[in-house]
Amino acid sequence: MPQTQIVWLRRDLRLADNPALYHAAKAGPVIAVYVLDDESPKHHAYGGASRWWLHHSLESLAESFATKGSRLILRRGEAVAELAKLAQEVGATTVHCNRHYEPWWRKVQGKLAERLDLQCHDGNYLMPPGSVTTGSGGQYKIYTPFSRALRAQLPPRDELPVPEKLGAPASWPASDDLAAWNLLPTRPDWAGGLRDFWQVGEEAAHRRMHWWADHVDDYHDKRNNPSEDKVSRLSPHLHFGEISPIQVWHAHHARKQRSGSADDARTSEGWSTYEGELIWRDFATNTICQFPDYATANHRKEFDRFPWRDPATDEAAARDLKAWQQGRTGYPIVDAGMRQLWQTGWMHNRVRMITASFLIKHLLIDWRVGEQWFWDTLVDADYASNATNWQWVAGTGGDSNMFSRIMAPLSQSEKFDAARYIRTYVPELKGIDEPYVHDPEEFGRRPAGYPRKIVAHRAARERALAALKAIKQG
Repeated sequence: MPQTQIVWLRRDLRLADNPALYHAAKAGPVIAVYVLDDESPKHHAYGGASRWWLHHSLESLAESFATKGSRLILRRGEAVAELAKLAQEVGATTVHCNRHYEPWWRKVQGKLAERLDLQCHDGNYLMPPGSVTTGSGGQYKIYTPFSRALRAQLPPRDELPVPEKLGAPASWPASDDLAAWNLLPTRPDWAGGLRDFWQVGEEAAHRRMHWWADHVDDYHDKRNNPSEDKVSRLSPHLHFGEISPIQVWHAHHARKQRSGSADDARTSEGWSTYEGELIWRDFATNTICQFPDYATANHRKEFDRFPWRDPATDEAAARDLKAWQQGRTGYPIVDAGMRQLWQTGWMHNRVRMITASFLIKHLLIDWRVGEQWFWDTLVDADYASNATNWQWVAGTGGDSNMFSRIMAPLSQSEKFDAARYIRTYVPELKGIDEPYVHDPEEFGRRPAGYPRKIVAHRAARERALAALKAIKQG
């Protein structure tokens, strides 16, 4: 009789195009298990918004396994110990998983391989991290040449189908009750906006993907306008692996072929720009493979001397941080973004850059403080992407914007036509027309309930540039 195969799931919560599940099903009866391990990630254990998403994603996945006559087993604890225990219970010696590249998962995979036959597969990126190399075989540290090299290797591998059959073990091991994990907020229940904004699970991911296939051609022209719904909003589905980037890539090209326009499948400007975002995911993961502490340490070490204002010791900085977190800075585009984040667990990408720049350069607060806030509040909080994006904005990364390039949030708001977006998420400004809604204080239109600017743009810019000059003179 074929031996029972354990499939260890993490951020690959899907049946289709799941290499670990596909290959395990070919080898024998399958026990799929998700282990909630809050110990191994330490300060990067899932935050509140991610836990909300995780609950619903696991709930959906369990239903999918049930339709195949199988089950999803839930365990909680340190992953190596729980998987070794499960293997002993069911008499299994082989564990299949899709490789994960966060530093803690790499350590856990190494430890698990010392105790069991660990079969690692590649399943969450366009190309396996580490496989896109320079001419001398080294790893890229800059996005643009990495992107060119990856595009030259496309298309990615073919999609894998859902296994035709998932063999059941002789008996099923015990499983935790998902509700007992208390992943959902209750006191208070702050997730109403998330419930209204999102549908979770593999089926929902495919619905969104098909919607996006019909709208991606507008992406290049309209992606920076937060008032338009011309972004994919696939990021949490991709993060939790409810869909793979390979599926997204093939779905787009299949659509082009069905429409009879296969010749321009590679030349659609909207698709090409979006494909670049998928490649950025790969690049971010390649970055943390080279620099595992990218979320906690400046890549450019001169910024270790930067005179950040510390909210832990500076009362004024603490007040400014709270105003930023609550969306009460007096800058409408910043406040709209931060309130959208709190309400929906997500923020438009252009506004992510504006709000991050504001915290770092207008408020002079360490980018790592923002990284941790986004980690807790984003449903798509991804270790590699979150860290890479924050270091890019801060100018501290290996491939990053210059610190001296300071976004002007008021002009950004008007440039990218954010008026409708602001009125949606800052109800105090709902009745204010353009152009006044972008800067109501300047035009004398600030409602009584809306705060004054916590810092003037020019003064903040001068302060930031003085701090930068100080470390350069060092």
